[in-house]
Amino acid sequence: MSRRKIVRYVFLIFLLLILFACARETEKENKMLISSAQIENTISSVAKLYPEVSIARIQKGVKQVAQFWQAEDGTAEAFQNFCKAHFIADPQIRQQTFVRLEAAFEQIFGHASELSRELKWHLDVDTGEILPIDYLLGEYSPGAHTIDDLFKTKIAFVILLNFPAHTLEERLQNGPNWSREDWAQDRMLKILPARIPAAVQQKLGQAYLAADNYISEYNILLDKVLTDDDHCLFPDGLKLILHWGLRDEIKSQYANPDGLSRQQMIALIMERIIRQDIPKVVINNPKVFWKPGVNEVISAEGNINVSNEPEATIRYEKLLDIFQATQLADQYYPNAPTLIQRKFESDREIPEEKVKALFTTLLTSPVIQEVAQIIQKRLGRPLEPFDIWYDGFKSRGTIPPEELDKIVSKKYPSVAAFQEDLPQILSDLGFCSITVAFLAEKIQVDPSRGAGHAMEGGRRSDKAHLRTRIPASGMQYKGFNIAIHELGHNVEQVFSLNKVDHYFLRGVPNNAFTEAFAFTFQAKDLDLLGIKQTDSAAEIYQVLDQLWSLYEISGVSLVDMAVWHWLYEHPHANAEELKAAVVKIAIDTWNQYYAPVFGKNDSPLLAIYSHMIAYGLYLPDYAIGHIIDFQLKQYLENKNMAVEMERMCRLGALTPDEWMKLAVGESISVTPLLETARLAVEKVK
Repeated sequence: MSRRKIVRYVFLIFLLLILFACARETEKENKMLISSAQIENTISSVAKLYPEVSIARIQKGVKQVAQFWQAEDGTAEAFQNFCKAHFIADPQIRQQTFVRLEAAFEQIFGHASELSRELKWHLDVDTGEILPIDYLLGEYSPGAHTIDDLFKTKIAFVILLNFPAHTLEERLQNGPNWSREDWAQDRMLKILPARIPAAVQQKLGQAYLAADNYISEYNILLDKVLTDDDHCLFPDGLKLILHWGLRDEIKSQYANPDGLSRQQMIALIMERIIRQDIPKVVINNPKVFWKPGVNEVISAEGNINVSNEPEATIRYEKLLDIFQATQLADQYYPNAPTLIQRKFESDREIPEEKVKALFTTLLTSPVIQEVAQIIQKRLGRPLEPFDIWYDGFKSRGTIPPEELDKIVSKKYPSVAAFQEDLPQILSDLGFCSITVAFLAEKIQVDPSRGAGHAMEGGRRSDKAHLRTRIPASGMQYKGFNIAIHELGHNVEQVFSLNKVDHYFLRGVPNNAFTEAFAFTFQAKDLDLLGIKQTDSAAEIYQVLDQLWSLYEISGVSLVDMAVWHWLYEHPHANAEELKAAVVKIAIDTWNQYYAPVFGKNDSPLLAIYSHMIAYGLYLPDYAIGHIIDFQLKQYLENKNMAVEMERMCRLGALTPDEWMKLAVGESISVTPLLETARLAVEKVK
């Protein structure tokens, strides 16, 4: 092609791009019922009524209303009349309006949360057999119409007209100079990021519920798992949920001299789940034996071969359903039209690139290789991919799991026993008697069908719920460990709802912060059982353990992030294509950040996490939580954890960096952990 033709070709492409951009802008304007001219006319009309008010405030409010105004709300004339009638010029009346809105929204959101919890009760809590009606009740979403109703009643428009919404950049730049009420008003606007129809909300709820139910009922009966030569490596009754139970069983086997073969078997099971060649019939089924090595299934009632038809793509169908429901909602978010943007810019309020930089800085640090060498030396063998869950740095890594189970089951034979012991647990964690009484009254323990979770209250008069799995034989150590983690969530939830000065500031900046408190509690589980650490090097190894845990979850988080980017880049993909993509992303991530350390390529294990399937880009919160957790722990050294935790939770839902600066005096960073780990490695050597 001649140079002249190339120039003409480039010019034509440039012209087409300009025309396309113009068309997109026109399309964007056409989607808004209120034209630019009508907006300007309305601003002028309101400004004439209230000449003493800043024109910038009027412009902001009118444009915010126009962005969400639809045909059902009225004509352009009705829009202008609404803005003139409901603009609040008087600062005192505006402040009083805000106070009343806070009180009203506590009731609206609080009651919806309580009703939702009750409707899902038999799905989440182990009350016996699940009935068909329970699934239908669980799909009912009491809050599905809330935002829609707020717009229909014009309450939402009053908020948009009189209180400014801010971008993440504005919060980061101006937030340090805001008052507490400024912050609360900013958080009020965060409840109105989109005007999603109830039908779309319902589809989202159904997709997430279906995925959650799939995961909650996904158990592997390890006592029915056989080696190729018909040996069972696991004790009777060992039934473990995906992925938490399987992962934790790998961790517990580091304390057993003969644990390697069990770990290898579980890792093989995980790979079959990820690749979806696990036979459907072995999932949660006590009536068959399974040989993962050769992938054969045999009836437990007789030596008869059973079909090993694979699960195929069910795991990825659940994720795809969530993505497709999310796509339906995306179009209603004018300022954040993808879940990726909403998760990082709105929910986490940390730019995605900064989060990714935190993870890659950690993953590529030279100290990781040094820690890996220490682990390999302690194991006395080359590292296996499942050693990303190495648990030998913890003191409990040297205590046989059977002994821990015996201690825990004797102490907590039932849910009631754990509930009754909450005051003592909280007291042992350092809370004063008044705070212990306050917290214990606000936390209810429920027997969980799943691995366990913490459910916050929606109103100050409501309780937080701690869900943990307690079998008839009594609580096991894994259940206790999870319960203490969830208790950390519950304590944060109670403080950050009941002790903040504004309802709209309830909570912490994002999920990573509540995970950090939960990790802090979880690390004290052995102390709470009266098992004192006698190892003088415990603190050194604890740092290495935290670094290794963050190393693992950072890679898992990058997989989760990459999968969602792939979904948006391939919006019409089917489940088979998604499965192939997830496996490839997991292997590519492994080969980039783990193979150089482990000396083994092509492991897909990073894709095993259930969160990726059922919780919509949640996993980065765990990694961020580990980073924040270390910074909190470092700050809390030689301080009263209970007192400081309450002080921090009172800060409420500020932006993460602002919260960290006020809580511990520095921004979020992996540098403190890496520097401390380097010192720990030197001491170990």
